[in-house]
Amino acid sequence: MTLHLRTPQSMIVVSIIIPAFNEVRTIIGVLEKVAAQKIDGIELEVIVVDDGSTDGTREVLAKRADLYRLFIPRASNGGKGAALKDGISVASGDYVLIQDADLEYDPVDYVKLFKPILLHDAEVVMGSRFVAPELTRIFYFSHKIGNLMLTFVFNLLNNTTFTDIYCGYLVYRRSLLDVDSLRTMGWEQHAEMLSKVVRKSRATYEAPVSYHGRTYEEGKKIRARHVVAIIGTIISERFRSPKPKR
Repeated sequence: MTLHLRTPQSMIVVSIIIPAFNEVRTIIGVLEKVAAQKIDGIELEVIVVDDGSTDGTREVLAKRADLYRLFIPRASNGGKGAALKDGISVASGDYVLIQDADLEYDPVDYVKLFKPILLHDAEVVMGSRFVAPELTRIFYFSHKIGNLMLTFVFNLLNNTTFTDIYCGYLVYRRSLLDVDSLRTMGWEQHAEMLSKVVRKSRATYEAPVSYHGRTYEEGKKIRARHVVAIIGTIISERFRSPKPKR
């Protein structure tokens, strides 16, 4: 999809960070969808991090070097947090976007995520599965309740109005986050990243995205037990520095 908007004189470069662990069935499909996105004023820098896959993911990636700019093969599995840190550390774009390798989130929604950047110079754009998405696969009620709870705690402590802080799509101006400052490596890392960039952002937006969530049988990894660490991170980040000004 092409978005025709008034664009800045120079292209905005967005680094797409794609961590992958044993995603041989979907990784090429994701990369092909990313490559198909043509948005006026936006240039994509695709960085793939293979997190020690053992199912052939690394081998299929090696055959499709045309689909990415940089490829980082990790010697062993360190988890999504470690893979993201490796990818972000070599990114050179004006903005960073996190893209999962499992097709739960569709790159066709980039046009919506980048619109606040092109129109309003947004510094952070958070995707939302709950703000008028085109379509959403029905997923676990417990996950929705957990997300609502996390979002409520985040909004309460940061004076924000997000609707879906654990959406997989987060775009932020790269200069807002020093990747070496990240303390967490698990599922709570997303909350830490969002806390840090929102605190520094001059303009933060949400954009609706569709969702095609996997079941546990299909490979979904997050569990209810991760909520405790996420809430702990939200709280600790809030009190590590002053509340953001708006």
